[in-house]
Amino acid sequence: MILPLFLSPPSPCTKFSSTRRLLQRSNANALPNAHMRLHDDLLINGYYTTRLWIGTPPQRFALIVDTGSSVTYVPCSSCEQCGRHQDPKFQPDLSSTYQPVKCSIDCNCDDEKEQCVYERQYAEMSTSSGVLGEDIISFGNLSALAPQRIVFGCENMETGDLYSQHADGIMGLGRGDLSIVDHLVDKGVINDSFSLCYGGMGIGGGAMVLGGISPPSDMVFSQSDPVRSPYYNIDLKEIHVAGKPLPLNPTVFDGKHGTILDSGTTYAYLPEAAFVSFKDAIMKELHSLKPIRGPDPNYNDICFSGAGSDISQQSSTFPAVEMVFGNGQKLLLSPENYLFRHSKVHGAYCLGIFQNGKDPTTLLGGIVVRNTLVFYDRENSKIVQKCHLPWLLLTNNIMVFQMKRKLDK
Repeated sequence: MILPLFLSPPSPCTKFSSTRRLLQRSNANALPNAHMRLHDDLLINGYYTTRLWIGTPPQRFALIVDTGSSVTYVPCSSCEQCGRHQDPKFQPDLSSTYQPVKCSIDCNCDDEKEQCVYERQYAEMSTSSGVLGEDIISFGNLSALAPQRIVFGCENMETGDLYSQHADGIMGLGRGDLSIVDHLVDKGVINDSFSLCYGGMGIGGGAMVLGGISPPSDMVFSQSDPVRSPYYNIDLKEIHVAGKPLPLNPTVFDGKHGTILDSGTTYAYLPEAAFVSFKDAIMKELHSLKPIRGPDPNYNDICFSGAGSDISQQSSTFPAVEMVFGNGQKLLLSPENYLFRHSKVHGAYCLGIFQNGKDPTTLLGGIVVRNTLVFYDRENSKIVQKCHLPWLLLTNNIMVFQMKRKLDK
């Protein structure tokens, strides 16, 4: 689970350009996309990764796609406090196109005032710090987007989950000068949007597109307020269980940042009042199931047995859940969007929505958008979602694009 807790001061590199963005809008139809596959699984790994290639010649990395982080970083060869990950550390000396980002008034500098540095701390208390460098980043052979020079973090230290995880690092899709999305938009090479589509329970993987797509006309959307928060927030007002609204004041979802949609977080977390009401409403609907202990004795998971193993058949057992936004639109959550399989009991499931301690923040992680296309329309400050759209839709688009490339050769 990766959730930013502290935001670092502004870092270098690109500055917002209204002229550039206006020009980019006028050329929107001509801009390419970066189509990329997603790997791993929410329950097994706790995250989804994609592949990026950095340097000349390219060095491959498996990075967690994280809308809650604004920096992309990988372990550097000089890092003595980095864990053992999926791929070898990045070796700047082996890349003919690597350049360090020199110290300036726009960034945090190292003690010698020679190079820009970054530092990130996350809610589970893991940390990442290192220097900033610039190099050629490639998006794979499925992408129509050519390799681009991008600023990224070269880690000198990592702790906690970042140290122990299998993935190499983080692909920061959040808002901010160091975000890979902001870099590409500021260069005028993609539209100001991206899409994520996670595979459903038992499927894993998925697809991602950097740049614009043509979303289905019947998608549900919510406004997102970039002025209020650096995170991707949505205007959640109500939650319905089995067609009945939870007896809550709508302001319960209106914490400091609003309701945050974070792809780097595994589960969903509600403020105390909302969680208690949600849990009670769910349990009232599950008379035929037996409450059991969770798979990990260290946690008080709420689990039930007797539901059967086929998640596609669970809508007749578990109630429908709807999220209602400020504009009146509703997003339907099927059972796989709020449950995870019990790892030790066949046919048992546990709630994947938890209380966020005493924190008033509502945080919606990857479980809520499994088997759902999420279109981050940053230009229009909207987040658009399509219920139960199989991730194969984007994957098929990738396959069609790949076939077209072969035919064009």
